[in-house]
Amino acid sequence: MSKKILITGACGFFGSHLSEFFVKKGFSVVAFDRYNPTNDFGWLQNSQYKKDIEFILGDIRDYDSVYKAIQGSEICIHLAALIGIPYSYISPLAYLKTNVEGTYNVLEATKNLNTEQVIITSTSEIYGSSQYNPMDELHPINAQSPYAASKVAADQLSLSYYKSFNLPIKIARPFNIYGPRQSLRAVIPSIISQCINNINPIKIGNIESERDFTYVSDTCESFNCILESSKLFGEIVNIGTGKNISIKNLAELIIEKIEKSKSFSVDQNRLRPEKSEVSSLLASTSKIYTNTKWKSKISISEGIDKTIYWMEENLNKFKSSNYIV
Repeated sequence: MSKKILITGACGFFGSHLSEFFVKKGFSVVAFDRYNPTNDFGWLQNSQYKKDIEFILGDIRDYDSVYKAIQGSEICIHLAALIGIPYSYISPLAYLKTNVEGTYNVLEATKNLNTEQVIITSTSEIYGSSQYNPMDELHPINAQSPYAASKVAADQLSLSYYKSFNLPIKIARPFNIYGPRQSLRAVIPSIISQCINNINPIKIGNIESERDFTYVSDTCESFNCILESSKLFGEIVNIGTGKNISIKNLAELIIEKIEKSKSFSVDQNRLRPEKSEVSSLLASTSKIYTNTKWKSKISISEGIDKTIYWMEENLNKFKSSNYIV
């Protein structure tokens, strides 16, 4: 009999890919996402695997909703979060309620339900600008945005549940995930969309900042490998490629692939406050390579090709090409 796995935030960009991944792996998948009056299942609405997924709509900020959703599942993967950094400057409290209280609800519910395994999703943003490279899991924490601070709190709360209640948690800490279905608020789809829509010059933020990008299918594989590991309970695990690229070079790569004569310019509205700018992120992959069988397979060039192809086929699914990254 297949194990039942509850994924919070399942209808979003990464959650939808992960839900489909685990269906294909033979799990019984329960997709938990935010209640809406039209029963819209986001990116899973038209999924070929929709019939194989049980959907529960509720609110990650409501304990009763979370508890009832997790009942009956042996595994919980917690993705639900507010993730846009710009909006965290406008409404920090929204991030505390969703990212901290939401994580508390998952931890408390899984503790009370004796869930077999819980994976909490972190972010490389909690490290802030790199103090050394590559950045391992012992790198100092330096939250430079309200979003990052909320994720630090969620991570520490999760570790406290492992230490205080022996809750079987693992913390997956992805660096930058990208691929089909990602919001135009993210840098790669934003640049691709502007190229396809013949916007010139292309507007981007800090061109000198560097990021370690992992393609979405590789990231799904990494979560499965972390899930299968018997060594990582109570541990934080970086997920990255061990290679980074500047936003300037990334933009040049995308422009070259789409074969359009374009230039790009720095849009002041896309810059973070000076002290909040994270200049460089580069993952140390030593821990995940040592403790699991995972290694990234998709290069940045191949991943960009796949993302461009998908966006060219699905551009009508996006409302705007001018989101602020």
